[in-house]
Amino acid sequence: MLTDRQLLILQVIIDDFIRSAQPVGSRKLSKNIPFPISSATIRNEMADLEEWGFIEKTHTSSGRVPSEKGYRYYVDHLLSPQELKKEDINKIHSIFSERLYELENIAQKSARILSELTNYTAILLGPAVKENRLKSIQMIPLNDNTAVAIIITDTGHVENRIFTLPSDVAAGEIEKIVNILNEKLSGVLISELRPTIYKEVANLLKRHIEQYDYFFKIIMETLDSPVNERLFFGGKLNMLNHSEFNDIEKIRSFMDMIEEGKGIYELFKHTPRGINVKIGKENNHLMMEDFSLITATYSIGHEDVGTIAILGPTRMEYSRVISLLDFLSKDMSLALTRLYQ
Repeated sequence: MLTDRQLLILQVIIDDFIRSAQPVGSRKLSKNIPFPISSATIRNEMADLEEWGFIEKTHTSSGRVPSEKGYRYYVDHLLSPQELKKEDINKIHSIFSERLYELENIAQKSARILSELTNYTAILLGPAVKENRLKSIQMIPLNDNTAVAIIITDTGHVENRIFTLPSDVAAGEIEKIVNILNEKLSGVLISELRPTIYKEVANLLKRHIEQYDYFFKIIMETLDSPVNERLFFGGKLNMLNHSEFNDIEKIRSFMDMIEEGKGIYELFKHTPRGINVKIGKENNHLMMEDFSLITATYSIGHEDVGTIAILGPTRMEYSRVISLLDFLSKDMSLALTRLYQ
């Protein structure tokens, strides 16, 4: 078990390294400790902390830097939530000051503002499309030969498919189809659309639509939309602002992982409720060994529907990020509950 003095030294080393990104030596450390300790004592305590794996010696300096174990101990035992500034709170409140009625617009704005507040990469995982409800279906002719079928959900998610119009389609046929679909399907869960169409819509279309077989196929193909959660990013390039990521190959691999989306999505799949911090190798992904991921869940009513996350270097301002995520997740949950319940 660490002594009070060792805890203080560890905290000062981590706080200093987070601010400066420079290894911390005994001379610098003695200036930041609030009471006198001899240089020899500091060196002995640092040697013990290094032996126990809380700090590490770099190849280019006699100073020490925190290890993953050190960061983990810091987050679990030494961290105090940072009090947010008034301007931070106002900026988060501004996300919900406009009358944004679509979750996707809220998510995009939240990711952008969160990335600006932290200078890290912000990621929001929205609800799975299958948990959305259908708001409306539209079929809009683009010219004499083609039209576009559009599905809009209650959260603002949009899926569309361009299709070829039969040469002999009647002028009012498309309007008739759209009216039937919206009357019977508006408000139905996306995951329930197919069975509802077979049960309540198919026979009705068959009775009233001449080109039933063709249009029924178009409708079902349009419903073949992704059902996984959507990812929204803010500050994808913010990692370039941090000294740890001067390695071009490292940045290229990071950007490839973000652009592909799948690797990031895997990190979120089983996010526990509340605030969670994963540091370096704890992310179980080779590309994430130099990163920390802090997540917070948000809800509608009592049901968690999505995740907010900050992705940054292991040398992250944990206290500030945790406070921002906690505040935003609670604000978002209140706003969404008012909007959708």
